[in-house]
Amino acid sequence: MKNSFKILIVISLSCIVYDGTVAQDLHFSQFFNNPLLTNPANTGFIPDADYRLGASYRNQYSNIMAQPYKTMSIFGDAQVFRNKIETGWLGLGGVILRDVAGTGSLTSTKVYASIAYHQELGLSSLLTAGFNVGWANKRIDQSKLTYPDQFDGKFFDGTQPTSVVLANNNINYFDLQVGMNYAYFPTEDIYINAGYSIHHVNQPKETFFEDNGDNQISMRHIAFLNGLFKVADQVIINPNIYYTTQAKARELVFGMNAAYNLSEHGEKQIIGGLYYRYGDAVIPMVGLEVNNIRFTFSYDVTASSLKNFNHSFGASEFNLLKKGFYNEFNGDRKQALCPVF
Repeated sequence: MKNSFKILIVISLSCIVYDGTVAQDLHFSQFFNNPLLTNPANTGFIPDADYRLGASYRNQYSNIMAQPYKTMSIFGDAQVFRNKIETGWLGLGGVILRDVAGTGSLTSTKVYASIAYHQELGLSSLLTAGFNVGWANKRIDQSKLTYPDQFDGKFFDGTQPTSVVLANNNINYFDLQVGMNYAYFPTEDIYINAGYSIHHVNQPKETFFEDNGDNQISMRHIAFLNGLFKVADQVIINPNIYYTTQAKARELVFGMNAAYNLSEHGEKQIIGGLYYRYGDAVIPMVGLEVNNIRFTFSYDVTASSLKNFNHSFGASEFNLLKKGFYNEFNGDRKQALCPVF
């Protein structure tokens, strides 16, 4: 019984934010390493490469839940038509997101295709607009669930009948996101960009119960501000801030990471950073980059009242990012827009 109450508390507080409400969408602490999930205008928005591939894995509450939350994503995007458009280019990409949570194996699978247009504004700024459209599936194993009317005073007995009836345990819908970005790079040592996006623009319906007309997913708004500054020959710092709101849920994450060059042209770098999710967690991060392949690891150290139940053991998160170029000499490539080693 004690464990049941603990699980209920964890579920209700699993995405604590500063106003005490509960977030709805999936998310990663390393939002800056999941660009297409943050803003579709990030598609092909790659200031120091031609294309990139990435993968993320997040494991949350494994120390207090038999079935912890597991979130995975893979994405890829690239710049195209750079030689066809004199002062801009298109970005094409796609992302797959999957999450499994809780005893009922609540599983979310989402697949999106993204496109964005990038327009240079003079020699020191860039404006981008993009959107993505995709398919979402959510399903649950009802046989693994128990309900309040199956509680006998001591235990939940899943073999007893219940009045709870699901109309469907497997649902599908289409989803749409739009966004814009602006980048400013006055010198080779300074790069600043900001973006804003709206998710679930079409407000699709999502429910396992009978549709009563009030089951639409609320639009989610995301804003971010990012900077890259070369403060020394061997050091580039990357401060950033991320804010999102959906219905009555809000999340604010801010912090900085830094890369230190270990080689002549940046082939080897070590990365370290620290972030804070307001009202929820402190998030240290470490990483290593070798030949344009970057691996980073972060951990959410719970700082909210939830730490009384999970002992501050929040979530571990891994990210792998590969950036590359179309040809060895990059002869048709526009110059890097951000600080590089």
